[in-house]
Amino acid sequence: MIQFLLNNTPVSYQMERPDLTVLDYLREYRYLRGTKEGCASGDCGACTAVLVEQGEHGLEYRNFNSCITFLGSLHGRQLITVEHLKHNDRLHPVQQAMVDQHGSQCGFCTPGFVMSLFSLYKTSQTGRITNHEENIKEYLSGNLCRCTGYFPIVRAAEQSLTDPEPDQFNHASAKISDILANISDQPDSEPANFHAPTSVRELSRLKNDCPNARLLAGGTDLALEVTQQHRNLHEIIYLGRVPELRAFNRTETRIEIGATLTLDRLDIELGDDFPELRALLKRFGSRQIRNLGTVGGNIANASPIADITPVLIAMNATCVLESIEGQREMPLETYFLGYRQTELKANEFIRCVHLPVPAENARLKICKISKRMDDDISAVCLAALIHMEDGITTGIRMTLGGMAAIPKRAIRCEAALLDQSLEPEVIEQAKLALVRDFQPITDVRASAAYRIEVAKNLLDRLRIELSENPPVTRIGQL
Repeated sequence: MIQFLLNNTPVSYQMERPDLTVLDYLREYRYLRGTKEGCASGDCGACTAVLVEQGEHGLEYRNFNSCITFLGSLHGRQLITVEHLKHNDRLHPVQQAMVDQHGSQCGFCTPGFVMSLFSLYKTSQTGRITNHEENIKEYLSGNLCRCTGYFPIVRAAEQSLTDPEPDQFNHASAKISDILANISDQPDSEPANFHAPTSVRELSRLKNDCPNARLLAGGTDLALEVTQQHRNLHEIIYLGRVPELRAFNRTETRIEIGATLTLDRLDIELGDDFPELRALLKRFGSRQIRNLGTVGGNIANASPIADITPVLIAMNATCVLESIEGQREMPLETYFLGYRQTELKANEFIRCVHLPVPAENARLKICKISKRMDDDISAVCLAALIHMEDGITTGIRMTLGGMAAIPKRAIRCEAALLDQSLEPEVIEQAKLALVRDFQPITDVRASAAYRIEVAKNLLDRLRIELSENPPVTRIGQL
């Protein structure tokens, strides 16, 4: 039995189908059809709704894709749909702004835009919105409009953010917090096919007893097996209620990142220290995806074009695997064995990732190449942690995604750059070494020749950006 708030209505639901999506539940079981189905893959934003949960400084309102979110992950949260924004026959300020600025034509995408704007509106009340133009683009990047155009919608966002007043949700926040706290503390009877452990110990036992159960964190990739491949997931272990897996701890020498820490939270915790990581995360899917997707999920998926794994490997990360038998820790670069193959045993799960704190003279450089600037998967992603002293490379770890069946270090290229100044002739030698490091394939995203050429060009970019007075080389710097 899961318990949550649907708008303001308490819901208790027996999970007969472990892979029931929130979107299907809303439309087919509750007849709340303002939330639309467009792509069923988390790309278009027509299905956007808002999740509310208790954060460190009060309730947090996060937009998410209901089409790729399983209903079981709602336990202890509030789900807000577009039908709930109107109050006492008065439109919410974000809805009124859409009307005033003529932000809708066919209207199919409009509920999703409204819910993303509502999430932005609520976040702005916390003081976390510092650059309206940048934040508006970020919050709308996961919503697709084919007929109205974005200018009226951006104007609606600007209008709603001009002195945002407290709304009915502010007035009800204390009551909602109490209800959610009581739900989270209540024991909940568990169906045989949907498990929601609340501790690492319980998770270890379940994974040992149910080795074929699928692990669910954010579900942004797992759900595609249901919505795109039309498979049935017969047994699920949901990780979202295990507090140890959400941990983030930092000492002077080491950073610990829990497996279910979301990508949005990773940005909050590390973005100020590593601006290039922040820039990469802003291009990782959309905000809807980053609000749910997790660090551990990006690793466990074992995709050769995952964006986080090259960065972690370049930073010399280790991965902690746990089972009922105990823990084992290994370098992340050895965790990947082959295409979608890893060291993970049937009774194990990823508990956390450890990162050594880089030395002060270290520079983290990340370059992602994709067909679209935003919300797209990499053709090539390069991450390099480089130590420089007096213009000489005294240490380097370089990893590329999209160039092999796994995210892989460029060992020969590293050797060509080590103990050298980054002069053009040194870079040319490194390019020759890079060709010996990788034999990429041709697929729908890029040809092998393109990937090799791009990877070599990225070495030129590194040389330029690490020079004393680097010119502008990236769109975000303009």
